Amino acid sequence: MSESPVAELSRRRFLARTSAGAVALLATEVSSAHAEEMNTFRPTICAFTESFQDLPIPEVCRLYREMGLDGLDLTVRPGGHIAPEDAPRLLPEAAQAAKDQGISIPMLTTGITEVNDTNERLVATAGTHGIKRIKLGYFRYGKFGTLRQQLDSIRQQLSDISEMTQKHGVLPCVHIHSGDTIPSHGTQLYLLLKDMSPDMIGAYVDPMHMTIEGGLGGWKQGLDLLAPWIRISSIKNFQWREANADESEQHRLRPIKVPIVDGQADLCAFLATLKTLGKGEVLTLHSEYKGGNSFRNLSTTECIEQTKADLASLKELLASL
Repeated sequence: MSESPVAELSRRRFLARTSAGAVALLATEVSSAHAEEMNTFRPTICAFTESFQDLPIPEVCRLYREMGLDGLDLTVRPGGHIAPEDAPRLLPEAAQAAKDQGISIPMLTTGITEVNDTNERLVATAGTHGIKRIKLGYFRYGKFGTLRQQLDSIRQQLSDISEMTQKHGVLPCVHIHSGDTIPSHGTQLYLLLKDMSPDMIGAYVDPMHMTIEGGLGGWKQGLDLLAPWIRISSIKNFQWREANADESEQHRLRPIKVPIVDGQADLCAFLATLKTLGKGEVLTLHSEYKGGNSFRNLSTTECIEQTKADLASLKELLASL
């Protein structure tokens, strides 16, 4: 899939904005105490496998190696590349397939929201095969007026999960996701994690979702609060697009996923901020370009090509920081 002139122009703007924005941010915000950490900011770059679940895992490993990725953000959840109950049998095969290609599985995307035997077997298998981080499942925002009680309940669930995962040398990470999800922004995740050790649980930050809920400065304040816990960041972007009006003819917008050079989340500033913090062990590209929430409904082949383009842009961005 060749790059259009419009896409190339967007890419040049993206990189130009990176140089100016990142330099300004670093000049004003980075103390000498952070200098050594910044010079060693070399995150592992993987890609989410959701858009490639129609391919066998060994084929995905081969493709990712050829793209220049470091590894897989492998879906091990209901409807994923591997079902949770099949993890003890299939996850070792996936780990070996990655090893055979000279890449790794630095993280799993799971649906875990509680402690049970199936989830513990999944975590134990991950730990045995050197997979040290998992993304947890989602907690849905319930009845209005009960948020404080929901936060208390989720906090206890996270504590129970972290005790289970620690036994197996795996760090559970909580993803920030906009909308009717807990947590929907960085401050809310801080309220969940503030009394828990960063050695027990991690934060999975997200420039797209954190910008949707905190576009002017909320995303940055969230990173500030969450600094000790940050372990993973997605790499994805969006634009606000027209949505259908409701019965009152209220003008509405909705977020649509777009190539990372074209979006409204400032990835330049976001990554520069992670660098100043010395945080973000793993970056995971989210090539979620299938279905109605994408700028176009891409085929698997087109998703592969778009992932290559996103990865090239990301690497240039990181090199310029």
